[in-house]
Amino acid sequence: QLQLVESGGGLVQPGGSLRLSCAASGFTLDYYAVAWFRQVPGKEREGVSCITSGGNGNYADSVKGRFTISRDNAKKTVSLQMNSLKPEDTAVYYCAADTTAWRGRYCNYSGMNVWGKGTLVTVSL
Repeated sequence: QLQLVESGGGLVQPGGSLRLSCAASGFTLDYYAVAWFRQVPGKEREGVSCITSGGNGNYADSVKGRFTISRDNAKKTVSLQMNSLKPEDTAVYYCAADTTAWRGRYCNYSGMNVWGKGTLVTVSL
């Protein structure tokens, strides 16, 4: 069974930092594009950042310059380093992988087919 598990969420003050991690079981993240999404109750899920199997990342405009996505192939994880956090970053963050494209060269947010259950990030005083 293919599963993803997120970790690293929590409560942080505005301007602070958090690092989210995504780990897989049943498959290896190395070969697939992995994305982070976030969702606030009552709003649509938003694609935040994505990294290809080759390590190329892209970002939503709302987080560009503040968030960094990376792979740790030794640990078999994908991380999202979030700096300069704002209250509007508060959301449940999900990681997802596109296992339909082995060594895919592109990120396709709509193609993500394996999802984690999410981790809550709260940015507040």
